[in-house]
Amino acid sequence: MEKTKVLVGLASCGIAAGAQKVYDKLYELKKADQVDIEIKKTGCIGMCYREPLVEVVDETGSYLYGEVDEQKAVEIMDKHLTNDEPIKDYVVRTDLFETPDDAFWKGQVKIALRNCGVINPENIREYEAREGYKAIRKILEEGIDQEDVIQTVYDSGLRGRGGGGFPTGLKWRFTYKNSAEKKYLVCNADEGDPGAFMDRSLLEGDPHGVIEGLIIGAYATGASEGVIYCRAEYPLAIKRLNIALDQARERGYLGKDIMGHSGFDFDLYVKEGAGAFVCGEETALMASVEGRRGMPSKRPPYPAEKGLWEMPTNINNVETYANVPQIILKGAGFFNQYGTEKSKGTKVFALTGKINHGGSVEVPMGINIQDIIYKLGGGIKEGKDFKAVQLGGPSGGCIPAYLRDTIIDYDSVTATGAIMGSGGMVVMDETTCMVDMAKFFLDFTRKESCGKCTFCRVGTKRMLEILDRITKGEGAEGDIEKLEELAHQIKDNTLCGLGQTAPNPVLTTIKYFRDEYEAHIHEKKCPAKSCKQLLTYTIDPDKCTGCTVCARNCPVDAISGERKEVHVIDQDVCIKCGVCYTKCNFDAVILS
Repeated sequence: MEKTKVLVGLASCGIAAGAQKVYDKLYELKKADQVDIEIKKTGCIGMCYREPLVEVVDETGSYLYGEVDEQKAVEIMDKHLTNDEPIKDYVVRTDLFETPDDAFWKGQVKIALRNCGVINPENIREYEAREGYKAIRKILEEGIDQEDVIQTVYDSGLRGRGGGGFPTGLKWRFTYKNSAEKKYLVCNADEGDPGAFMDRSLLEGDPHGVIEGLIIGAYATGASEGVIYCRAEYPLAIKRLNIALDQARERGYLGKDIMGHSGFDFDLYVKEGAGAFVCGEETALMASVEGRRGMPSKRPPYPAEKGLWEMPTNINNVETYANVPQIILKGAGFFNQYGTEKSKGTKVFALTGKINHGGSVEVPMGINIQDIIYKLGGGIKEGKDFKAVQLGGPSGGCIPAYLRDTIIDYDSVTATGAIMGSGGMVVMDETTCMVDMAKFFLDFTRKESCGKCTFCRVGTKRMLEILDRITKGEGAEGDIEKLEELAHQIKDNTLCGLGQTAPNPVLTTIKYFRDEYEAHIHEKKCPAKSCKQLLTYTIDPDKCTGCTVCARNCPVDAISGERKEVHVIDQDVCIKCGVCYTKCNFDAVILS
């Protein structure tokens, strides 16, 4: 009988929720009680809304426990691990009985995330035990040539998961056909939108899967050196990457004459970036790797012609490389059985915002937005109405609720004005002001602009000033048209994807929520009751009991009235903080 295993989710999300304390407590209890179990760390399990997560795998099956604190850890040790009595009330996933969280897993297909939350990412043998490095071994032992590897990737339909969606096999072929003696391979792990959470999760949970994808890419393109460009703000990902790279070298998967095959030399190193959003753009990334300021350059020439150190270079993102080993091992048909005609396979998303079940999900292309939000995501928090979803990160677009049947594929998402991006999916409810949301995202891209292009550097600033005025009730006739004109000028006259997509949140919110802009400008009202300076707090005399709670809690003494008499708010003094609204026990304070 195999020893009972206990896996603790120790990715950044789990650690932030307190999983390290749970891990330490379980170890302490194991030693004290001398329980014969194996406790190990794993990566992000995906169910982030239930962190910390602990999975017990024994002879009867697998039990995933959610929201485990130190006290629950003691109960799990006492009942389940010592007396073989699973605690059903704490279980959030198992094959042995139904749980309220089952819908989160239904519909998911794990290819890129196949090992996350399953293996110890710091143990190469666990990766090998789950078909790890079998794909590159198959290529080398069967003598599959470079063109056949590239053709398999092309036939799979895999497109770049960093946002652009360019066919991966075609991209590899461009680099392969270049006859230069030196070629480079780059893994872009620096996307700065919420989808970067997925890159980080993959690197923290399955670094070897990404490394194997890179080795296969190196073989196919003829690259002899590679770089994983990862932002320094991801210390755990970088730590586990470096551990994995050392292990891969020790076992002959990296270095000279890989796996004993003469002439196949390839090695990797991690380049820590400074966290600039613009370095997610490939030419800016390469400039940063070379020690120059991360700024985009004009194309052509494209990286496949002249990239890193002016040598042919292939660049894909983390998720793209993570899919490659399974495609090679199981064939193109394994991957392209999922998806739509032009968008094959699966896509990983960081599901966040006003949603009940936030976390990381991997779904087949072709699923619609509604199913992700209402089935996997468990619907909108507090039963509020779904209003919009932001796809593609800060430079993505907002898709309104009435387009909830939009399917997830590159063409359908682009048709809405949004972009796929690297996998950020931010859900918004009825309390979200779309003008303020556009302002929030544009403020981010303005700050992240490298400043090289005048239209991006100055244009985004002018747009932000207009949005700021509108949310303060100072909008004027013609502001919407100015925003649209500036947006198109920026999109048409900037070098890189940051500038070209920065106006997307503004353009899509104007397209789908123009009435909100008009209400802010003409009526000086925020329909979502979100923009602070457009709010008015008054007291309903029919509901006020004169309890004085509002007056006692007002930080600026703007409320007057005697006990058991109707109170009044002085609008000239009120700072619109909302304390009276939240403190009133009789719903007497009206927000308008």
